[in-house]
Amino acid sequence: MTASDPSQTPDTDTDTDIDTDIDTDAHTLTPAHERAHADSAKQAAVSEPTLSEYTCNAAKTTTDPKALQNLLDSLLTQHGFATNQIKTDGDSLQHWGKDWTKHFAPAPSAIVFPKSTEQVQTLIQLANQHNIVLTPSGGRTGLSAGAVASNGEIVVSLDKMNRIGKFHPADRMVEVDAGVITEQLQQFAEDKGLYYPVDFASAGSSQIGGNIGTNAGGIKVIRYGMTRDWVLGLTVVTGKGDILQLNRGMIKNATGYDLRHLLIGAEGTLGIVTQAQIKLARAPQELTVMVLGMDEFDHVMNVLSAFQAQLDLTAFEFFDNVALDKIMATGHVQEPFAARSNYYVLLEFEAPYAPIMDKAMAMFEQCLDSGWIVDGVMSQSIAQATELWKLREYISETIAVFTPYKNDVSVLISHVPAFIHDIETIVTRHYPDFEICWFGHIGDGNLHLNILKPETLSKDDFFAKCQSVNDLVFSTVQKYGGSVSAEHGVGMTKKPYLQYSRSATEIDYLRDIKKVFDPNGIMNRGKLFDL
Repeated sequence: MTASDPSQTPDTDTDTDIDTDIDTDAHTLTPAHERAHADSAKQAAVSEPTLSEYTCNAAKTTTDPKALQNLLDSLLTQHGFATNQIKTDGDSLQHWGKDWTKHFAPAPSAIVFPKSTEQVQTLIQLANQHNIVLTPSGGRTGLSAGAVASNGEIVVSLDKMNRIGKFHPADRMVEVDAGVITEQLQQFAEDKGLYYPVDFASAGSSQIGGNIGTNAGGIKVIRYGMTRDWVLGLTVVTGKGDILQLNRGMIKNATGYDLRHLLIGAEGTLGIVTQAQIKLARAPQELTVMVLGMDEFDHVMNVLSAFQAQLDLTAFEFFDNVALDKIMATGHVQEPFAARSNYYVLLEFEAPYAPIMDKAMAMFEQCLDSGWIVDGVMSQSIAQATELWKLREYISETIAVFTPYKNDVSVLISHVPAFIHDIETIVTRHYPDFEICWFGHIGDGNLHLNILKPETLSKDDFFAKCQSVNDLVFSTVQKYGGSVSAEHGVGMTKKPYLQYSRSATEIDYLRDIKKVFDPNGIMNRGKLFDL
C-alpha cells in the first residue's frame, strides 16, 4: 500500500448524485458552497412582482387566476406579508419551480417566501379556501422531481426561514429552521466541537427541511444512518393548516404514535416542516481513507466483510473503472495507481490510536494475501484524505456531460452480488452499445446504475430506449425485496414504479394517511402516488 500524494492535484471540489436527465449546463466542478453563493446572487437579482403580474402569469397555468390573485392579495393586505415575499416574474417561476431533474417543465403560478411557522399556516389555510395546490421547496437539489411545480402550483420556499436557534449542550441538540443549509448546520456543530454526520455533495445548497422531506442519506449512512436518525423533534403545519409540535426533542417518549416519522420522507405531501430539533454527535477523530483496487466484484463484498469485522467504518464507497476513467480524463484528480483494476472501494475509519491502525493494516495484508485486492493507497493527512475522496465525489458531475440515465436503487447488502449480476445481464442484453458506469454507497446496499448516452443517439431516443427496460430493472429490485429509490425519493420520476417496492395494500394505507393530514389534497399533489 502506498501513501497518497495530493501535491499534483488541483483543488476543486464537489459531487452530486445527479439522477436521470439533469441539466448539465447548470452544474460544473465548483465547490458546493460556491454554488450556494451563486444561487443566492441569482435570487437577489430577480425582480419583485406587482399585483398586475399575478393574473398575467397565472393565465399560463391551470390554477384559477382569480383565486390566485385573491390569495396573494390577502397575504399582502390582511396577513402582513411583504412584497419581497412573493414573486411571479418568469425568471423566478423557472428558478424556484424546479429541482435538478428536468423531466417536467416548471409552471408554477407564484413563489411565496414565508418567514415563520405562522405565515406557513396562513398560506396553507388560504390555499385550502381557494383550492390552490402548494409545492414545498427547499434547496431544490432533489433528484426525483419532488419539488417541481408543473401545474400552476404556488411554490412555498423556505429560503427566508433559515435561523439556527437554541443550542442545548446537555442534549447535544440544536433547534433549526427548515431553510437552514445543511453545510451551515455542519459548521455550527463543528464550532461547538460536535458533528452533524448526514453528509452528501449537495450539502452546500440543500436545506434541512428538504433533507427531512426525503429522509436524505449520503456517504456516512453505514456508520451514522439516515436523516431520520438525527431528527429529535419537528414543528409541522399539516395540509389542514394545523400546527403540530412532534416529540419536542426527547430521546424517550413512549406516548403512542410517533407522527414525526410519518413526516420524515413524506416529500411534503402531508404538510410543511418549518422547524426541527436535530441531534449532534461526537466529532470523529483522525479519519483515515483507503482506496483499494480489485478485479472481481465479489471481492468488493469480501473486503467489506473483512474490514467491518475489525473496524467501525464511517464510509464504504464503490465505483468501477469506467467511473475512474471519466474522472481521470478531466485532469482534476491525480491517478491513484500505476495500473488500473476493474473495481474500486473507498473506505474510511477513525484511527486515533495505533492499535486501530495496526488492525487496518493487518486487514489490508489479509485481503492482499487472499487475492481480493491488487493495490491500495492510504491517506497520511487530512489533505490527502480529501484528495482521495474526490475519486468518489467527482463522479456524478463528471459523467453528467454524458447525459447519464441513472437508477438509484438499494437491496440488502447480502443480496448485492446476485443483484449486480442480474442487472448486468439485463443491461448487456438490452444496451450492448451503451457504456455502463456503476458507483454507490455499497456499504449500505445503495447502488447507482448509470447508462451513458452514445454521441450518435439523440437524448429523446436514448431515454426512450432506457425507459423501455425500466420494468425489467425494477422487477429485479422487487425480486430481491429492494427499493426503487434508495435516497432520492419518489417524487414524480419514480411514482410509476412505486408498486415494485410497496404493495397495493400498503399504498392504500399511504393514501388514507394523506387524507387525514391533507383532506383537500393541496400538499404537493401528484408526488409519491396519485389519489
